[in-house]
Amino acid sequence: MPQNPMLVPQFLGWQGIASPLLGRFRGLLCLAGMAGVLLLGSAAAQEAPPLATPPLQTTAPEGLFFADVVVRGQPVFQIGGLSDLSATERARIVNRRIASILAQPGSGRTVTVQADPTRGIATLQVNNRVLMTVTQQDAQDFNQPVGILAQQWATQLTQSFEQPPLAIDVGQRLYSTVRQFQRDLIDQLPALIGALLVIVLTWLLAVSVRRLMMMGARHWEVDHNSKVLVSRLGYGGVWVLGAVVALGLLGLDFATMLGTLGLTSVAIGFSLRDVLSNYFSGIILLASRPFRLGDQVVIREFEGTVTQIQLRATTIQTYDGRTVYIPNQEVFNASIVNNTLATIRRSEITVGVSYEADLHRVKQIIRQAVLSTEGVEPEPAPDIFVWELGMSTVNIRIRIWVNSRRLSFLESTSRATQAIKEALQREQIEMPNEIYTVKLETQSPLAMPNAQFASASSNHHQLAALTQDMEAHTDDA
Repeated sequence: MPQNPMLVPQFLGWQGIASPLLGRFRGLLCLAGMAGVLLLGSAAAQEAPPLATPPLQTTAPEGLFFADVVVRGQPVFQIGGLSDLSATERARIVNRRIASILAQPGSGRTVTVQADPTRGIATLQVNNRVLMTVTQQDAQDFNQPVGILAQQWATQLTQSFEQPPLAIDVGQRLYSTVRQFQRDLIDQLPALIGALLVIVLTWLLAVSVRRLMMMGARHWEVDHNSKVLVSRLGYGGVWVLGAVVALGLLGLDFATMLGTLGLTSVAIGFSLRDVLSNYFSGIILLASRPFRLGDQVVIREFEGTVTQIQLRATTIQTYDGRTVYIPNQEVFNASIVNNTLATIRRSEITVGVSYEADLHRVKQIIRQAVLSTEGVEPEPAPDIFVWELGMSTVNIRIRIWVNSRRLSFLESTSRATQAIKEALQREQIEMPNEIYTVKLETQSPLAMPNAQFASASSNHHQLAALTQDMEAHTDDA
């Protein structure tokens, strides 16, 4: 069939790319031309009497005006709808036939045109299998004769069936991607502007939160790395919230997103439960502050001075010079004894006096001794109790208040004990040791039976003889 060189593009060079572009732009020009013809026709109809011939049906079917014919996921050209079939449904039928042909093995995939001049249509066939029918409606839509339009579509389909060169394939993919991006950009422009504003506000808020947390962390008794980590956690938390809001504006389903985040959080939390537990315990310890840097504490079996508080572990310097790193999870779950949370704490001294001592006078002597000792607090006043009655002494318990720091505590307790001992000795108050009374029961020789007495006498004589022999040997030596 002859082709009009003014209407049919020459498929040379970039023929695979130019053909779809020309087909699409030609369709747009066709629509514009139809609109102009309708406007001119309506204007002429107002001046001239109507013709007797019925008007040409130019109304488009419901739905989309045009739909893509796709080969291997790439659009080749567009077709319009018919009077009883929308463009989308028609394209779906054609694409299904094309997919079935591509699924069958074989090399003969040349598309041929079978014209039917009597009906004014043409069919596109592959191996005597009809792909689609080119109608007068298509010719009217694209402003071309049926034969020329059918030959053009057949050529495009044949080229698409063949394996395209890499450059053409890349170009088609880029074109399709850019075209789809332009459509989505126009449709989503309000949402994109809103998401951009949310991102800007999130950035400003996150920076402000990080600075405020760094300023507030100056009063925290933790190392600099922990302060930076806490500020970054706040910064990242604000960004997570902002990203969720921005994605929601872009149309992401919150339920799906939260479900995904939930599953991800569960997986991460399960795999890093010990590490995360230490970090969260460290954050809670920093917030509750049961102890501070320099406090002397007892945690489990460790006692010493707190030298470092990190988000993962707490460092204690024991009194014998050892350094202990305790994970914050164990610190959080353990009972903590803070010896220096208060400035003073109570110490106890026990002393024993004889039973003959005047206890009232002893109490007065002890009270004066401890109150005159350096490091003993006058308030609260010392407590002196008669604690128990021992085997040889009356035990007196003295409770005094001294500085809670360990060295001061031990020194003050030692000075008070020494002062009590010296004061009692000056006042000649006896502080006896433990006295044990041993009672020996003996029997008189006269009360012994004869056999026992004889045995005892014999043993006595043997002992005397042995003693004499030893003395004799000593003299000889």
